[in-house]
This record gives sequence, structure tokens and C-alpha cells, in this order.
Amino acid sequence: MENYNISNDSSNFVVISEYIPDVLLDIRYYSTFNFVGERIDGYKLPIAIISKPAAEKLKKVSEYFKEKGYLLKIFDAYRPHKAVMHFVRWAKDIDNQKMKDYFYPDVDKTKLFELGYIAEKSTHSRGSTVDLTLFDIKTGKDLDMGGTFDFFGDISHSDYSKLTKEQLDNRKMLHEVMIANGFKPLEEEWWHFTLMDEPYKDTYFNFDINTL
Repeated sequence: MENYNISNDSSNFVVISEYIPDVLLDIRYYSTFNFVGERIDGYKLPIAIISKPAAEKLKKVSEYFKEKGYLLKIFDAYRPHKAVMHFVRWAKDIDNQKMKDYFYPDVDKTKLFELGYIAEKSTHSRGSTVDLTLFDIKTGKDLDMGGTFDFFGDISHSDYSKLTKEQLDNRKMLHEVMIANGFKPLEEEWWHFTLMDEPYKDTYFNFDINTL
């Protein structure tokens, strides 16, 4: 593997819900409700793990939003490299399309690599990326972001404009607060943010998601 390292050292990582007790978790890759349709390799528990520097910044985000009446809902954070390889194997198995109708109805599975939806490396595996949305405490529902997590399509792009004003405002609010607290958004996924000053830019981790 050229130009990057694989590590199993979890010493500078924390379980997010232990560090930020107010977060909600919807760990899709521990479940079967994801684009693959089965539990993903490395997800031994339905918890979210992230590097300590990212957790410190995320806690500030959580505190800000809680004052506004929202909680963070996390779909994924640190992702073992073995999980990414699971995605790669699935993407090459063209006949397995059982989750197509929900996650990629308008995308030809043979083009997932070409279109950038699947890759052999993920920033998640570097330990400082998080996928999340906002939960409205008052209504008891997720904020309407005009799209669902892990949907392969233009509507997931951060700058997608064919949304209602409420949906656009919700995305803008999430993005502005994350950026103000040191996270960089991903153009293709409104829910995806990486710590700007991430500590492991050249290291991809492979330890299981389990108690630390």
C-alpha cells in the first residue's frame, strides 16, 4: 500500500457517546439498513469512535446545538479499513443489488467507482471524520435535510439547490456550525465532515469498532 500506513493503534481514540453523552446514534453499518444490506466488517458494536482531537471539537458543536434545541445524531465516524474493503467487494459484485431501490435507484452499480461513490480509501479510516445530522428535541424528529444518509445521487451534494427553504436553511446551519468548529464538509455528502487539522493524514486505521 503506497503512500499511506495501516495501523491498529486505538490509543488516541474515544467512544463518542462516552465523551459526549447527549449524542444519538444510528450506526447503519452495524445494522443491515445500509447500501450493502448486511453488517459491515469491523463493526462489532453499534457505537461511534473518533480521534480525541475530533471529539473535542465535536463536543463544542454538540454543546452549541443543544442550547438551540438540537442533538447530534451520528451515522458513522471512524470506519475500519476492512469495512472499506467490504464496500469494495460489494461494489464489484454487480449482481448484488438488493438495496438499490432505496440507496442508489438512479445509479448504475457498474459505475460506482467511476462516479466516486465507492473508493479503496476513506477519510473515515483516518479517524477524524463523522457522518451526522441534527435531531430536533421539541418535535422528536430529525431535521429535514432534503435527503437521506448514504443516498447515491445529486440530492446528497452539499450545494444541491432544488430543495425547500427549510431544507436549505437546515443544511446551511449544520455546515456553518461544523465549519466554525474546525470541520471541513464534503461536497458530495451533506452529512460528512472531516476535522480540518486531522492528526492522522497519512494513516488508515483497521482496529474493530468495539469497546476501547
